Amino acid sequence: MTMSRRELRALRGFVFDLDGCVWTGDILVPGAAEVLGLLREQGRRVSFLTNNSRARSATMQAKLARLGVEAAVEDVLTPLEILGEVIAARWGPSRVLAIGGPELEAAVLDGGHTLVPVDRYREATVVVVGNDFAFSFERLTAAARAIAGGAAFVTANLDPRLPLEGGDFLPGCGAVVESVAAAAGARPVVIGKPEPPLFELALQRMGVRAEEAAMVGDSVDSDIRGARRVGMTAILFAPDGGLDGVAHFVVKSMAQLRRLLS
Repeated sequence: MTMSRRELRALRGFVFDLDGCVWTGDILVPGAAEVLGLLREQGRRVSFLTNNSRARSATMQAKLARLGVEAAVEDVLTPLEILGEVIAARWGPSRVLAIGGPELEAAVLDGGHTLVPVDRYREATVVVVGNDFAFSFERLTAAARAIAGGAAFVTANLDPRLPLEGGDFLPGCGAVVESVAAAAGARPVVIGKPEPPLFELALQRMGVRAEEAAMVGDSVDSDIRGARRVGMTAILFAPDGGLDGVAHFVVKSMAQLRRLLS
């Protein structure tokens, strides 16, 4: 899948994945700041879209600021920003067993729902699973039993790994989700990438149509397929090389992307 550089340069908005594209761990990806600076100099809209299930927009915006990248809070989107409203729209005010970090729990509460403790899992009407750094056999048991007993099953994403600096990684949200799914015998409703809602919200906030925007990401399944699904140009950031057959462009470095846009 290819398109011309002229078509790429005509785009009005660019959405960047964060983990693995703008930063790895606590280190800015080489050339990322220069690409973002160029796009802003050219008068294009820039936003950021992450599948992170442990952080809300303000937390991600603060990390960007620490790394020297300017962004407004409303230009940074995570699945937690829409979690509460998705639950409310599908199941109404709910009793939620939240398997994840404190910001996931806060997002549930802000959506007008109540939290169910792990030891009272049978009261849950919805189970939300994020990347849980305190994941345990007890939590796995509670989540799986609640879902098997009829509770709805929701997750931010199915990404198996969270990339870190130096090529290291942490198990991602998807790794936790798959263990719950296997035990529960059920598949989750996914609200993050590659599903359309976050892409559509990013486009809406930038004030551009899908055909006027590109998604820059390092995951074929989450970023590239999700972008293609809503009609955006898909740019795969692949430092290790390789062609995926789905993206419109494949770049090995942010310097290469900058040259394409110059």
